[in-house]
Amino acid sequence: MFLEALTAMVSVVGDPYLMALIFVTTVGGVVIGALPGLGSTTGAALLLPFTLTMEPVAAIAVLTTLYVSATFAGSITAILINTPGTAAAAATCLDGYPLAQRGEAGRALGIAVVASTIGGLFSVIVLSVSAPMLARVAYEFRPPEYFALTIFGLSMLASISEGGATKNLIGGMFGVWLATIGADASTGVERFMFGNFELYEGLNFIPVLVGMFAISELLVQSKTLNMVMERVTMKAVQLPSMADYKKIWRTVLRSCGIGTFIGILPAEGSTVASMIGYAEAKRWSRTPEEFGKGAIEGVAGAEAANNAATGGAMVPTLVLGIPGSGTTAVILVGLMVHGLRPGPHLFTEQLDKVYAIFGSMFVANLMFFVLGLFAAKLFARVTLVPRNILWPIVFAFSVLGAYALAQSMLDVYIALIFGVVGYLLRRFGFAVAPVAIGLILGEMVETNLQNSLKMFDGEWWQIPMQPLAALFLVLAVLGLSQPYLIKWYQTRKAARAARG
Repeated sequence: MFLEALTAMVSVVGDPYLMALIFVTTVGGVVIGALPGLGSTTGAALLLPFTLTMEPVAAIAVLTTLYVSATFAGSITAILINTPGTAAAAATCLDGYPLAQRGEAGRALGIAVVASTIGGLFSVIVLSVSAPMLARVAYEFRPPEYFALTIFGLSMLASISEGGATKNLIGGMFGVWLATIGADASTGVERFMFGNFELYEGLNFIPVLVGMFAISELLVQSKTLNMVMERVTMKAVQLPSMADYKKIWRTVLRSCGIGTFIGILPAEGSTVASMIGYAEAKRWSRTPEEFGKGAIEGVAGAEAANNAATGGAMVPTLVLGIPGSGTTAVILVGLMVHGLRPGPHLFTEQLDKVYAIFGSMFVANLMFFVLGLFAAKLFARVTLVPRNILWPIVFAFSVLGAYALAQSMLDVYIALIFGVVGYLLRRFGFAVAPVAIGLILGEMVETNLQNSLKMFDGEWWQIPMQPLAALFLVLAVLGLSQPYLIKWYQTRKAARAARG
């Protein structure tokens, strides 16, 4: 099995068509990541409909390549214009932009490129080793365990950085409700169809995701059309010096571990990983007072962590069918559309395809390393594209992508409706990623609950009596309680400090 897996990974290099796709997508991913407001999730949602005619491996390789390259590219604008191209690069602004203001933009980007590449390669190696092992464990899962695991995945929405715990959970529940639209798979009872039989099989994921991520972002960005950004000039990207390597290597290794672990947790993703990676870099630094003023450890810690989270987030996506981030939610839809049903059987029945995808991610990390070193200055110029030109193009691709799925105007209307819904959610402080994750997990929740009740003749209390299911349910309660426990702990700590 090891030789088969290794052969599948190496076969990527020997496939000119796949290599060309990875290269083109890496370039596109860097452009998308460098453009403030787009990001990997929006880019993947836009690209998903156009992968439907590809072979499964090529389609998923394109989506994962865009994921890893766009995650890195967010650092370009974070450093040069103090505006993260992706949410995952927000922590990079804190020290990257001060470095650029000191005339060290090339040094900051060099450190970002190296740290991102190490983080990405580390996570792909961990993914390649751990995913099959976890898949063997997942063979023991029955409907009660899968139901409890899905509940745990939904509970993790409480700790996503945007929106706040309560709003994220509301968004997740709204997504679960959307998953109930259509006929019940067990009884055939029609639900929330309002007489429209095109909804008999439920909402198509693709137009919903295109609307929630791409069109809603268009409406948000329309308020910033006339915004002028201050840009820092840069001569060239500089590889870190030996002194820089000595200063950041511990931070990079630590953030690799943090990012991969955070990525594996359902619904967390790169943004949370980068924030924690940055915070830990500051906590362990010998010169924490330099953070926020241009500390290279801050750039390295954030970038290694957010790129390490990309491979980590693919673990629950492939092994359990639970998205590890907003972008992997889109990738999960791509897997299902192409007949690659996530789960343990994927690693026994289609192992060659899985490892070809891993190999594609590995190659993509190497490609954006080369592009980051030699073409970052060129890619930085994409920020000069006027927004009143960029976003109409995005809108056109959104509508075309929604229509291309089934050549149905209903899908276009769904995309437009959810574009407005996504905008309103953002307008009132809700994040759209929990809604998308709730929509995808909703079917798993319902199906596994129904199957569990059939197993136990309707005795629902038997579900928490199963040891593994009980463990996941306990973890779900802890996940829901985490924000409040942290707040309570911080309040007590502050009160003690005030008294002492």
